[in-house]
Amino acid sequence: MKLLKISILLIFGLNIFCNYEKKSQNITHTNKIIDKVENKSIEKPKFVKSIPVPSGYERINIKKNSFGEYLRNLPLKQGDNIVYLFNGQKKGYQGSQYAIVDIDVGKRDLQQCADAVMRLRGEYLYSHKRYSEIHFNFLGDGKPRYYKNYAKGNYSKKKFRKYMDYIFAYANTASLRREMKSNNDINNIMLGDVFIQIGRPYGHAVTVMDVAINPTTNKKIFLLSQSYMPAQDIHILINPNDNVLSPWYSTDFDNTFQTPEWTFNKKDLKRF
Repeated sequence: MKLLKISILLIFGLNIFCNYEKKSQNITHTNKIIDKVENKSIEKPKFVKSIPVPSGYERINIKKNSFGEYLRNLPLKQGDNIVYLFNGQKKGYQGSQYAIVDIDVGKRDLQQCADAVMRLRGEYLYSHKRYSEIHFNFLGDGKPRYYKNYAKGNYSKKKFRKYMDYIFAYANTASLRREMKSNNDINNIMLGDVFIQIGRPYGHAVTVMDVAINPTTNKKIFLLSQSYMPAQDIHILINPNDNVLSPWYSTDFDNTFQTPEWTFNKKDLKRF
């Protein structure tokens, strides 16, 4: 009987230890993610435009009321810096984000990579009441679906979100890449440009959120955001290859560059 009690106590103790160890690992990992932000600046950036620019660089000038101005002024979440999925669960991999964009992901597994690109573009046009310009092509027939036709005079935010979910369900990286224009000059990169790649079976897309330039060398750097699969918070990416420059990326690369979860080519750069 005593041996049985001791065995039970040992098993109970090991379970407590294992659970504590798992919790400790999760806490440590979370702190590391937060530290990536805190090590870059004393105060956590509140907007995309608040993300510090490396020494020697300055943000490029952009037009008032432009897509670039909209992206630069997007707010960043001030909480735990954890990427959450559409169902409220934490994303399995928490090593890609520098900051989380404060915009909802929805309640369905829809707002993935290309969808996040379209969401940002749609939100910009909607915020300026440019309703007739909001349209995205379906994959099936390659034809655009216009927000004005969908809204039928109801331009409420709720109706707009339903329209975006409608688009997400029938558009993807392939359809979006086909409808965008190519930007063959990486040195002409602008806010709102998109690196988008068609894959088999899946592709990926990231949005250029900001651009800065070194006035002396004319070298440019840029920030990127993404969503991914499953649908998740849109987040600003770290640069996994350059801890000093991160979260910024340099245009000074040969043919390809790597993000935390994808590799892109220069030819993948597109523009609305």
